[in-house]
Amino acid sequence: MIPDYQTLMLPLLKILSDGKERSYRDLIENLASEFKLTDEERKELLPSGNQLLFDNRVGWAKTYLKKAGLIDSPRRAVFVITDLGRQTLSDNPERIDTKYLMRFPAFLEFKLISREKREEEKTLSENDTQTPEELLDRAYQQMRESLAFDLLNKVLELPPAAFERLIVELLVKMGYGGSIKDAGKAIGGSGDEGVDGVIKEDKLGLDVIYLQAKRWKPGNVVGRPELQKFVGALAGQGAKKGVFITTSTFTKEALDYTPKNETKIVLIDGEQLAQLMIDYNLGCSTQQTYEIKKIDGDYFEET
Repeated sequence: MIPDYQTLMLPLLKILSDGKERSYRDLIENLASEFKLTDEERKELLPSGNQLLFDNRVGWAKTYLKKAGLIDSPRRAVFVITDLGRQTLSDNPERIDTKYLMRFPAFLEFKLISREKREEEKTLSENDTQTPEELLDRAYQQMRESLAFDLLNKVLELPPAAFERLIVELLVKMGYGGSIKDAGKAIGGSGDEGVDGVIKEDKLGLDVIYLQAKRWKPGNVVGRPELQKFVGALAGQGAKKGVFITTSTFTKEALDYTPKNETKIVLIDGEQLAQLMIDYNLGCSTQQTYEIKKIDGDYFEET
């Protein structure tokens, strides 16, 4: 199990107790070894996917220790224990966390806590086991999941023809075909021969991809027979590439199905559809943008 960033504070300080300078990477490796993390745990990412979870937690542990004055950074990405850090270890604390660090004036100043809010902050810190990035990522994922749920419900309310046009528009936004005008068309209707739409694979139209779209409610899953019908429809068109999209889900048999000929089919269920709509701003728009910034070490190295 990956320890939270507060659990890492005391072990990190103890690693530096010999007075030697250690790089940030050395601290990560030493702590990973101490906590016996597996390769899978070392590779686990934040929900955003832009940083390793364990590395992020080590980073916040050393940041908080540095803000409290227990460790120092004599040069970029290198850390060493301070006299205050040695004194702290001599007290043999059972645990160092944000509540413990509240006793240090430098940490209080860092947290910008008014006297009236200090007791409240101490109480909250006891249960604060996630780094700021983790909290932000978790909130982002929750909002994204909520938006995906609402989007899928809106899609389920669309008329069949509008749903088929939405699918073509989504693929255009993903880079297929160029513009809506020349990218493809939604076919639909009783004479579609098992195909709901076609879209050019590239802007020149050197190849086309055939689409099947099922606007089915959750619980009405798509089985293998539906995929076999689609493969047959593709064969009738002389096509070898298809995308089968549903607002519901696929059975295990459908997911395991592989056509025996050269036909390639991509399956997209309701959850994936909603997530793609969010990624490509289809049916939703950006409400607020936050930028996460950090110190530019190269800038300060040049001064």
